[in-house]
Amino acid sequence: MLFPTIRFALFFMVTWGVLLGVRDRPVARRVVLLGASWAFYASWDWRWLALVWSMIGINHVAARGVAWSPTAGGRRLALVLGIGADLALLGTFKYYDFFAESVVGTLDLLGVQASVPLLQVALPLGISFLTFQAISYLVEVHRGVTVPAPLLDEAVWLSFFATVVSGPITRASELIPQLDRVPRATDPGASFALVLRGLFKKVVLASYLASSVVDEAFASPAAFSATEVLFAVYAYGALIYVDFSGYTDIARGVAGLLGFHLPENFDAPYRAASVQEFWTRWHMTLTRWLRDFLFTPLGLRYGRHRIIGPLLPLLIMLAAGLWHGAAWTFVVFGGIHGLALVAERADRLRRRRLGIGRPPDTLGRRVLRHVVTLQVVSLAWLFFRAESMSAAWAMLHRIATGPLATGQITALAALTVVGIYGLQLVRAPAVAERVQAWAGRTGPVPQAVGLAGALTVVDVLGPAGVAPFIYFGF
Repeated sequence: MLFPTIRFALFFMVTWGVLLGVRDRPVARRVVLLGASWAFYASWDWRWLALVWSMIGINHVAARGVAWSPTAGGRRLALVLGIGADLALLGTFKYYDFFAESVVGTLDLLGVQASVPLLQVALPLGISFLTFQAISYLVEVHRGVTVPAPLLDEAVWLSFFATVVSGPITRASELIPQLDRVPRATDPGASFALVLRGLFKKVVLASYLASSVVDEAFASPAAFSATEVLFAVYAYGALIYVDFSGYTDIARGVAGLLGFHLPENFDAPYRAASVQEFWTRWHMTLTRWLRDFLFTPLGLRYGRHRIIGPLLPLLIMLAAGLWHGAAWTFVVFGGIHGLALVAERADRLRRRRLGIGRPPDTLGRRVLRHVVTLQVVSLAWLFFRAESMSAAWAMLHRIATGPLATGQITALAALTVVGIYGLQLVRAPAVAERVQAWAGRTGPVPQAVGLAGALTVVDVLGPAGVAPFIYFGF
């Protein structure tokens, strides 16, 4: 059903209308944003508000300890305690049952009977994004990048309903200074264009691929040929892109209409000619977080270590995989990307050590790098989507041993998948940016007509029921 999207739109419209009434009262603007964000979060499950309030309180106290402790040791202790508390909340809700079941399973294989109580609680919405934002806040205060924010400002930033469920991962130093701006859309045409583009991606493209190709193939791979299962894997790569980037478009458009600028999160990721380049284009705010708060500090400490240094990308990507979900499939997803990054880094170091320059960037070599990168990324997506490790192996077994029939691949499905990948290769994002710029230059009447027409197209082309955004579960 379309209810999650309608709920998001409803909270935006109400918030926008109320903000216009208090636009000249800074404190009232913050209170309205905070109230709307908490109401939005509570509309999923009001009990989860306790988690949001706990994280706000913990990080408010910890940030002041980090900034105001008289000694370096005291500041470091406050930082460690604050990050530890954030990770403890994340671990309790998201990972406790996973690790408990893994320990029991391992002991069972060793012939040891054990029983561990499980929490079996629902995963709070967007807890991973909340945790990463909170940690970035404490680290930036410790580094002197930002100062402890007033409690109200911190609460508004950490709870902001446009980003709380699926990102982009924002930092206090980016969003909190924007709270003093009068809530006026600087470019309403471009913002509406972003929202409509996101709705089209999610409601039309993602829903179609999920219902017509991906879900059935992943649920019952034995009912499909090897070619059809392989096509479903590529279709899932296209699906998760339009689903996640669609949400980001909506979030950025809504934030723009409220007067906020959110960072970009996608830049034609399937144009990448290496796995490293893929991560500079995919979920860019997560990549930036991993770089600034894990890879760079760990690299400075362990970069020259004979064992840890070369394996550092693998260790970080394993952590990133586990961040996405508490299952071994996500660990394998991170491991595939990590091993690819290690291999690419080793090749660069080998060339540097031997004084071998990079070969000429001919069309053939670039196409080959694109193809290899796509295969690595698609293999990782297979594990990301699979419900379990056994389901992933069943998919791989069918691809390796099944017949090569293509009867269940429709022309429309093939055109949709090829179009999603292909448009990124021809710099379609630049076309979208020109459309947004045009929308911003037009008057209110053409904008209203265009908005109504686009919503009608989305409604006509979209299915009767639309699943929640994929990243709502992370």
